[in-house]
Amino acid sequence: MLLGDVAHLRTGDKGDISQISVIAYDPADYPLIERALTFERVLSHLPQIRARVVHRYELPALGALNFVVEGALSGGVTRSLALDAHGKSLGAQLLDLDLGTGEAAR
Repeated sequence: MLLGDVAHLRTGDKGDISQISVIAYDPADYPLIERALTFERVLSHLPQIRARVVHRYELPALGALNFVVEGALSGGVTRSLALDAHGKSLGAQLLDLDLGTGEAAR
């Protein structure tokens, strides 16, 4: 099962900081997302990120996790040589993360 099967996301960026909020479609899936999405796992799925600091904020009442990744955007949108240095592209990649569970685990 992919993250995109059970969640959607919102992203934002400011300078060299990317913010990725992962929101469960169904609140019953929040515990699965909470267990599966450690900041180590997120960074290993996005190997191009050279983060200085990563913060993970848990928002159980919203069924969401918020990741704030400092250093994620290679200097920021206006300084990076990357083709798409926005947080949106990182979020889209994250939706392809395999949660490592079978459908029966839901």
